[in-house]
Amino acid sequence: MDVEVGIGKSGRKGYGLDDIAIVPSRRTRDPEDIDTSLKLGPYRFQSPFLASAMDGVVDPEMAVAIGKQGGLGVLNLEGIQTRYEDPGPLLDKIASLPKDEATRGIQEIYTEPIKPELIVERLKKIKESGVVTAASLTPQKVEEYYSYALEAGLDILVIQGTVVSAEHVSNSREPLDLNEFISGIDVPVVVGGCASYHTALHLMRTGAVGVLIGVGPGHACTTREVLGIGVPQATALADAAAARSRILEETGKYVNVIADGGIRTGGDIAKCIACGADAVMIGAPIARSIEAPGRGFHWGMATFHPELPRGTRVEVGRAATLEEILHGPAHENDGTLNLFGALRMSMATCGYATIKEFQRTEIMVAPALKTEGKVIQRSQEVGMGK
Repeated sequence: MDVEVGIGKSGRKGYGLDDIAIVPSRRTRDPEDIDTSLKLGPYRFQSPFLASAMDGVVDPEMAVAIGKQGGLGVLNLEGIQTRYEDPGPLLDKIASLPKDEATRGIQEIYTEPIKPELIVERLKKIKESGVVTAASLTPQKVEEYYSYALEAGLDILVIQGTVVSAEHVSNSREPLDLNEFISGIDVPVVVGGCASYHTALHLMRTGAVGVLIGVGPGHACTTREVLGIGVPQATALADAAAARSRILEETGKYVNVIADGGIRTGGDIAKCIACGADAVMIGAPIARSIEAPGRGFHWGMATFHPELPRGTRVEVGRAATLEEILHGPAHENDGTLNLFGALRMSMATCGYATIKEFQRTEIMVAPALKTEGKVIQRSQEVGMGK
């Protein structure tokens, strides 16, 4: 139902992940009986997640480690790894920049040109480890660089931007035709981001195996402030899931809905699935790992835009090992460790054995979910009161 903003304008009400709750059902299961796997094209992953193509999150070593932990690490082919032969000192510099100099300093670092030979070198390093090799390019750079990625043995290509559409219009250049490009490439393609039913529908019709859902919710993203653009994540996912159902009815093809941005806890991941996601793309939780390349910092893909940055550098700290963050054991009670153990427990508590089954679970709008009965925790700044 539309809400009247004024006499001449009305709009739908949207809900974020913090606005909803998962309702347990009449059935429960053992966590050991739960299947949380994800299938992207011909590849199957133990855990339903992609690690964001951000320089503080994924480098070749982390991509390998994430692959061995059952997920998919996506390397940013327009980032530090492909601009500098030795990225280490630049990552050290980004971590040491004062707050008020961080954005300008990052912009300067990213003025170094992309080197095609480094695209090949970095991806070959991941490929040689035996894990599925994935990398990201923006729509503007795909045709210039994707052939180098294929040469290195790329398995999955992610075409990613703040907002990606299947109908880009330009008076100055020939835009990327996603339908033509995806049909002519031999590797599965994931595209995004988007945050509406119709945009998701058109992106799904391009032949992509997955669509990234999320505009603005990321922990290092400032798009909602800079551009005024965004849709709360729970609503965006539910709309995209409806688009997926329509595509399935029309073509018989299942396209994965991948929640991208704003995810902090295992409960957030569970809510994404409950709203219709098949998987999540996570950045900040991985950046908090001891092994992450960001040295305890995290910054968005649009932070270094030379004219209009739409991201910021945030300090996330180094909380635990990658394995503890993903699969535990957890030694904190705030939901930020053992993310996929939490997803498994949530599914088991609600009685659903697979991701697709869990998408049918009941949810409700619950503005008091995080505050009801938590006065003592809040007063002591423990648990849910931090």
